[in-house]
Amino acid sequence: MPGLDGRISQGWGGTPPDGVHVNVVLAERASPTAAALTTAFASPGPGFAPILVSLGPDQPSYETLLPPTIMLNKIPTDSRELESLVFGACQVGVARGVLDAVAAELLAPDQETLVFVSVWIDASAGDEDAVCRAAREATSRAVAEAVQGRPREHARRLVDERDTVTHPAYGGRA
Repeated sequence: MPGLDGRISQGWGGTPPDGVHVNVVLAERASPTAAALTTAFASPGPGFAPILVSLGPDQPSYETLLPPTIMLNKIPTDSRELESLVFGACQVGVARGVLDAVAAELLAPDQETLVFVSVWIDASAGDEDAVCRAAREATSRAVAEAVQGRPREHARRLVDERDTVTHPAYGGRA
């Protein structure tokens, strides 16, 4: 869908410790954004494995998700359990979230748009179904925001509250 190149957003789904946070970048085929994303896809680092989201009941029947979606973990998958949650539950949840966007006609199921999703889950996550649902919710929200944007009043509120905005990872009171 034209006009989506470089659109970026984030989304959260579920509740800790099985909640999922995603960042989404959309790119149009043959654009500099798509080139950068495919370079990242082809350049994994230790503990971080970009994958082309594929679905199917077994490996011989895998199908590539359309639009093509590249998923990257934002935390190292240093245990078998965490690896299974990221590359199993998160991958299925991300795929379902992208397919939600296709069903809502926000994205077309073709090769013209590339979806890049980076996924964070808590290292103590453990409920596979909850992680899958959370990844779907987060991805659906993030893709919708990337395509549709956010209401202007949301940006205005952040500007108005700029002296008090915070983040869970920030413990200060400055």
